[in-house]
Amino acid sequence: MAVRDLAGPGASRRASPTVFTPKTLSFLRALKRHNDRDWFRARRDQYETHVRAPMVEAVERLAVDLRTFAPDLVASPRVSLFRIYRDTRFSENKAPLKTQMGAVFPRRGLPRHGGAALYFEIGPDGVWIGGGLYAPGTPQLLAVRSHLAANLRRFRAIVESPVFRRATGGLHGEQLQRIPRGFPSDHEAARYLKYRQFLAGRDFPAALAADGSFYSTVLRVFRQTAPLVRFLNEPLVAPPASRV
Repeated sequence: MAVRDLAGPGASRRASPTVFTPKTLSFLRALKRHNDRDWFRARRDQYETHVRAPMVEAVERLAVDLRTFAPDLVASPRVSLFRIYRDTRFSENKAPLKTQMGAVFPRRGLPRHGGAALYFEIGPDGVWIGGGLYAPGTPQLLAVRSHLAANLRRFRAIVESPVFRRATGGLHGEQLQRIPRGFPSDHEAARYLKYRQFLAGRDFPAALAADGSFYSTVLRVFRQTAPLVRFLNEPLVAPPASRV
């Protein structure tokens, strides 16, 4: 199957000019083999040209296109892009550099990692496109679960939609073995209340990044993931209830 076919019906007719190139993937593969600060410094210009500049271009395009279906999300190089240097202070992995380059599109008014977001990532071994709520704190998780329990029909309409499932692979993420404390064991939303993460997204071959269908594929997956992201953020941005 050609990479272009993964973008879905009609993608070849709508394909955008390639954002990334084979040189992007070549650099990331070389970086994976030579994850060393000195090696990287000597090739910093290649990184800026073949990796960071295309990432900036992709984010700036999305800043325009997200307005049509996710105007509540922020898309800007300053907010969306991650540093290439890893924080190794509390990690057993002491490799100094990231070999996957990602961009996140968080909810306006929330911290970058304080709510659900859209996200894409390219690396030497593959591309991931999707979004959701990755690592909520206890208060955020309780708020989302309570929101879900009170709005189950609307939540199911999003995550059980055939179009959503085809585009994103369906809802996934870490789950509890039992329904969380505070909810009855026979709650009608029990299946979904067990989730600790609420994620939706697909893995693609690394070659997609350098294919003309890359950007249209990002848009297709983001369009179907955005309603889930919006639903998950609703209880996190709502003003606190007043106490009498």
